[in-house]
Amino acid sequence: MTAPAHDKLLIVDFGSQVTQLIARRVREAGVYCEIAPFQSAARAFGDMKPKAVVLSGGPASVLDAGSPRAPDAIFASGVPILAICYGQQTMATQLGGTVEGGHAREFGRAALDVRERCALFDGLWKPGDRPDVWMSHGDRVARLPPGFRVVATSQNAPFAVIADEAKRRYGTMFHPEVVHTPDGAALIANFVHKVAGLKSDWTMAAFREEAKARIRERVGRGRVICGLSGGVDSAVAAVLIHEAIGERLTCIFVDHGLMREGEGAEVVRLFRDHYNIPLVALDASERFLAALEGVEEPEAKRKIIGRLFVEAFDAQARAIAADGRGPVGFLAQGTLYPDVIESASFSGGPSVTIKSHHNVGGLPERMDLKLVEPLRELFKDEVRKLGRELGLPQAFVGRHPFPGPGLAIRLPGGVTAEKLAILRKADAIYLDEIRKAGLYDAIWQAFAVLLPVKTVGVMGDGRTYDHVCALRAVTSVDGMTADFYPFDMGFLGRAATRIINEVRGINRVVYDITSKPPGTIEWE
Repeated sequence: MTAPAHDKLLIVDFGSQVTQLIARRVREAGVYCEIAPFQSAARAFGDMKPKAVVLSGGPASVLDAGSPRAPDAIFASGVPILAICYGQQTMATQLGGTVEGGHAREFGRAALDVRERCALFDGLWKPGDRPDVWMSHGDRVARLPPGFRVVATSQNAPFAVIADEAKRRYGTMFHPEVVHTPDGAALIANFVHKVAGLKSDWTMAAFREEAKARIRERVGRGRVICGLSGGVDSAVAAVLIHEAIGERLTCIFVDHGLMREGEGAEVVRLFRDHYNIPLVALDASERFLAALEGVEEPEAKRKIIGRLFVEAFDAQARAIAADGRGPVGFLAQGTLYPDVIESASFSGGPSVTIKSHHNVGGLPERMDLKLVEPLRELFKDEVRKLGRELGLPQAFVGRHPFPGPGLAIRLPGGVTAEKLAILRKADAIYLDEIRKAGLYDAIWQAFAVLLPVKTVGVMGDGRTYDHVCALRAVTSVDGMTADFYPFDMGFLGRAATRIINEVRGINRVVYDITSKPPGTIEWE
């Protein structure tokens, strides 16, 4: 996937909800890494030839028959290992130690007692320090494998951090990858650089050139179509592919009538005026709305939208071939690394379907197209960095994520032109107030939802029976974990007042303060 010159790290995934955060921390340290489910980790280790390995946490107990294990080849290779929570327990078991259950569990914040100096703690902690860490375990190591020593403990984990520094093997019962462990990212950086000696050579400038070379190698002299959704991912993919193959790329923007206010025109303007990339813009809103009539189940909406997208791409590919420009052999899409991880975790291998938060339904065989996915190694925040590297305007690169099915999944229940108009206007007012308050860049994602309920209200001297609008805003880095944005009541009052006064059909506004749990990739 990447140039051989890169130092590489492999993360063996035992099913933790926060395994992707390990990858984020490693990449923040400038090192390329990949995640492999434990079932296929032996093959990944052999193919990748990493210079270091991290064993993730997981929900299983090593005491259970058939519980996951790390490939023996990793231990035999002598590469440095950082084993986290379940990873520590399976490492201890596989190397001759023991694990036991039945003790007091530790879930949440805990104080670590640093007992001895250790390379992981370099520049962070010294003996006698009591840093905060985040625990999530029931079982614990009871007897160390040969060569290991205890360097830190906690109230319920006598072997909270263990080390065999001669063989560069370390185990932590706490999770350094989560933000709740304040020094965790620095600890992982210590492992990556000071223990394993990996170089910080994972940059967007390097990725840009390597990705273009891979695109040229895959496509050859073929033609590519790229479906633009209006989001950052597909836009960055399109600009990158255009740099690689020029006019042999044609972008297709299908306006399905489910976009936010003004977004369709903005996408067309960016690609025709700023980049001069060949673009076909189709207004298919009537067809999409007709197909969605009476459909309430969210996944059914997605599949309908996905099918119609695919049909539109297929028709354009045939039109390009018919007008003498040559056959189209490839469909490009903005698949990201979390999609790849999820696909591998649940199906044992890469998916050939268009990702669910863009389109679903797969590629019909009649299309006879191969996929080009130049961003499949990147997380969301890395895509933004690449977009800046490619020169996309900050107003576009920094825009909030918006799923391919658009407002259709912001409308629980049936989709109608009337409800879309109401939601589109409420959503525009909400984002306008966020921008006026100078909060847009502090928020990762914000949107309005038109709930499938109506309430009785009094406006002026009359009663109303209208829709309820819910407002959502969250903070995050990459969408894997997030928390609601703490608006003050003055802001919420201004936004709600404007929506109720300016949008006919809404008489009540509520603010959703639900947090997004770790491990869920997509937010609807």
